[in-house]
Amino acid sequence: MARNASRRQQTAPTRKAAAPRVKIRTKIPAGQIAAKAPVKPNSLVAKAYADIKEKIITLYFLPGQYLNEAAISSLLDVGRTPVHQALQRLELEGLVEIMPRKGVVVLPDSISEIIKILESRAAVEAELAKAAATRASADEGRELLSLANATRHTNSGPGMDDFIACDRAFHRKLAECAGNTVLSDFAQQLHERSIRYWYLHLWQTMDVQATTRQHAAIADAIARHDGERAAAAMREHIDSLKGRLSQIQEASRRYGPPTAR
Repeated sequence: MARNASRRQQTAPTRKAAAPRVKIRTKIPAGQIAAKAPVKPNSLVAKAYADIKEKIITLYFLPGQYLNEAAISSLLDVGRTPVHQALQRLELEGLVEIMPRKGVVVLPDSISEIIKILESRAAVEAELAKAAATRASADEGRELLSLANATRHTNSGPGMDDFIACDRAFHRKLAECAGNTVLSDFAQQLHERSIRYWYLHLWQTMDVQATTRQHAAIADAIARHDGERAAAAMREHIDSLKGRLSQIQEASRRYGPPTAR
């Protein structure tokens, strides 16, 4: 047994010490990482949200229309999950209603609802105009004046799409000048809710000359850094539109609801 033990000791392989582990760090150029990074899910939701909302506002999807998530996914070329999350966000904003086992329906807005939205806009956007007057640079003041007068010199007046595009650009720039993202986001939601109604019935309330004049008064007050005058001009602008809608509401009570053209 002793000889066997001695033989096992002689024939046993010699074990080498394990080499220490070395961590190798390879520096990859930032551009290469960015090129291979997949699209973030949040960006897909944001894209689906913006695209669906724009189609609701511009009446691609009509009030009362039922929407199918699969069809929207195919239309926008995004997955079902981003579309579903986008629709949930739009439901919170009052643009759609998600009904279990039935689908998604685009909600209509009544004149009385739009008037409430305008009352909210008057309060919020007056504060934005006042803030913009204290913060806007000379260049921003000139840009606002240019946007305000964009439709002044057209021969026959702008078409509805052009008019709404100019209106959105003016209010968006004003909110940007104010530098308050919380109020700006809220104002944008309210403004977009009212835009959908303009697409339905703008021909009954469209007054290019009045809107151009009122936008110019707001822009001039901001360019002159007169916050109180800017806020008053904004309230006058929205109250003017509210008055025209109230006339339609009164006529609707007497003669029936307005019809889309």
